[in-house]
Amino acid sequence: MTVAILNVSWQTLADALALGGVYALMAVGIGLVFGVLRLVNFAYGQLIMAGAYALAFASQWGWPGWAGILLCFAVVLALSVAMDRLVFRPLRTQSPAVMLVATFAVAFLLQSIALLAFGPLGKIASSLAPLNRPWTISGVDIRKIAIVAIVVAAACLLLLQLLLTRTAVGLQMRAAAMDFGTARLLGVRANRVIGGAVLVSGVLAAVVAVMLTVQNPLVTPDFALRDTIVVLAGVVLGGLNRPVPATLGGFAIGFASGILGGALPTNQSQYLPTFLFAAVILVLLVRPNGLFTRGGGAVERV
Repeated sequence: MTVAILNVSWQTLADALALGGVYALMAVGIGLVFGVLRLVNFAYGQLIMAGAYALAFASQWGWPGWAGILLCFAVVLALSVAMDRLVFRPLRTQSPAVMLVATFAVAFLLQSIALLAFGPLGKIASSLAPLNRPWTISGVDIRKIAIVAIVVAAACLLLLQLLLTRTAVGLQMRAAAMDFGTARLLGVRANRVIGGAVLVSGVLAAVVAVMLTVQNPLVTPDFALRDTIVVLAGVVLGGLNRPVPATLGGFAIGFASGILGGALPTNQSQYLPTFLFAAVILVLLVRPNGLFTRGGGAVERV
């Protein structure tokens, strides 16, 4: 009995770390767009859903896994650029409320298109299924995707940090996130910075689509919807104003979700969202600017 409990405990910890890494990638993608545009993109989950459908169709067509991943990236990046050019850029000078409603409209539009085109039953993405099989490490069965997700998340976050600190466009993104108006006065080109942030967030959405599809190969029109809502709460929990606190908030809520999901009995798993969002409310009552921020007030959109 003790050995069984130990196995479950280690597997739960590995899965929680993997989910935290995936949610951190989602959080930094959402945080980047907010930092530059002051826009909470509620359609981010539909980008992930589109990438998951690309993987499912690649599996259906008999494509190898690497080809499906390339198709996933191509679809997500194309949709990200189209969303920026057709929706965000024309509405950039409008009020935050208009931009927010626009992202809701895009989200439900993409979800409705998927429902009409592919039906409610969904598609199976099976080409990456081997990654969901367990590895036995010191007598403990840990899914391969848990280890892969942790490594990939760490690598992506390291590369992103290098981009933000060692490249010109990255430094411009950081300056825009702190004060877009002043950054533009100092010569930062808005279209370049916004386009860069949208592309980076699209790349991260494609990575998340691959990770989530391995863990849940059934792709439906509401794929990743719940995850996006949880991550948005995590981004607010960490601190919406800066990429690093947002990333830490996403990881924290993903890790907590994984731990609670593994610890709760099966017949009580429906209470998991209640515990998570109650904890978010309690933290925000004490730290309204975010758990991982140092003071500072609310951010105004320029």
